[in-house]
Amino acid sequence: MRTLTKDTTNKVGELVILMGWVHVRRDHGKLIFIDLCDRWGMVQVVFTPANKELLASADKLRSEWVVEIRGNVKSRPKGMENLELPTGSIEIEAEELQILNESQTPPFALDTDGYEIGEDNRLKYRYLDLRRERLKKNLILRDKVIAFMRDFLHQRDFIEVETPILTKSTPEGARDYVVPARVYPGKFYALPQSPQQYKQLLMVAGIERYFQIARCFRDEDTRGDRQPEFTQLDLEVSFAKQEDILAITEELYLSLVRTLFPEKKLTLDSKGRIPVMTYKDVMEKYGTDKPDIRKNKNDREELAFLFVVDFPAFEWKETDPSISSGQGKGRWDSTHHPFTKPRVESVEQFWQEFKEKPGQMLADQYDFVLNGYEIAMAFRHMAALPRELTAWS
Repeated sequence: MRTLTKDTTNKVGELVILMGWVHVRRDHGKLIFIDLCDRWGMVQVVFTPANKELLASADKLRSEWVVEIRGNVKSRPKGMENLELPTGSIEIEAEELQILNESQTPPFALDTDGYEIGEDNRLKYRYLDLRRERLKKNLILRDKVIAFMRDFLHQRDFIEVETPILTKSTPEGARDYVVPARVYPGKFYALPQSPQQYKQLLMVAGIERYFQIARCFRDEDTRGDRQPEFTQLDLEVSFAKQEDILAITEELYLSLVRTLFPEKKLTLDSKGRIPVMTYKDVMEKYGTDKPDIRKNKNDREELAFLFVVDFPAFEWKETDPSISSGQGKGRWDSTHHPFTKPRVESVEQFWQEFKEKPGQMLADQYDFVLNGYEIAMAFRHMAALPRELTAWS
């Protein structure tokens, strides 16, 4: 049975079978050393003159060749340990070597962080680029983050539900990707920009607490914080108020950072909580609704989360650009969408405030900001649409 490189330190004196990639071959004359890599790490293998045929085979090895090695695990001689390597206290004395696959010389070095290589070239050979230690760590860390989120939400009675990928086109913030429907000529499916409608139907169905690690697709220009295909943590909760959602979001992200990123420094308020500011206050103080509130904006280890609440429910949209007056020909439109709940307790209060000061009405909506980037948003839906609002709309 194959032994992983990370387990070799517990098998001193035993015969093991290793499989992986040749990272480096070093020829010391009578001895040949290779560093053998697998996903879990690296271990040194030594070929000795005791088996000349084996030594000759090892002499042919080159970087990135795939091999199977059978050998004995031995402690390294005193003073020759490699303290920078988790397996640096041992080495494998090879007894058998099988070359599983040879490799051409890679188009670029794989033992660097890769920043010095052009992105187009790295993407062309992505399967090689992903062998890079930095990128492997990123994938492993991403997996840990998703596993943490799943465990956290399952412990709080959330149910993970996968919603359909082939769906109907609906108005969203970007253009849809469309897929021809073979059995319905002339008709198309759309790939979801978010699971919005399906998760609301799950609430109607009585699921109450839903989450999904959701794939989303948006046909828009790629930017630093935008790409056509991405993954998001999607949540929906029934019978919850804004403070309930803020609380679970805060607990999730603070727990995640403290567990998986203990080296990070959190910027919190005097009570050890994520700060909360109103939309009005952040606009007056910072001139943006997604401010970077880090104490030291050059510190890559500092994380400054912020909840921005009390967004305007309505904004004035002019329908005739030839009218310069701020209250010319136009209408009051929903800032987010028509089903976001205004912060009122009754239809009567809604009508009174809308007639008197529509621009000052607030929405039950918040944004979640990290170091100057919006990383999440949430809002409360109207539980019902009264006749008065139906007539008004």
